[in-house]
Amino acid sequence: MAKALLGYVGGPDPRLLAEMRRLQQRVQDLESELVRIQAENDALASSREESLLSSIDVPQAEPALA
Repeated sequence: MAKALLGYVGGPDPRLLAEMRRLQQRVQDLESELVRIQAENDALASSREESLLSSIDVPQAEPALA
C-alpha cells in the first residue's frame, strides 16, 4: 500500500522527466547554434567593413563645406 500511496502522492513521472531532458537538450543545442551564428555574423560584418573601407579611394582629405 505504501508504494501505491507514494505513486499517487506524486512520485516522478518518467514521461515528464524524459520530456524535460529532451527540452533541456534542445535549449542547449539552440544556444550553441546561436553563439555559432553570432560569431559568423560578426566575422562577416567585420570583413564587409574592411572591404568597404578599402574600396573607398580618397587620396587627400577635402575640406567640408560650411
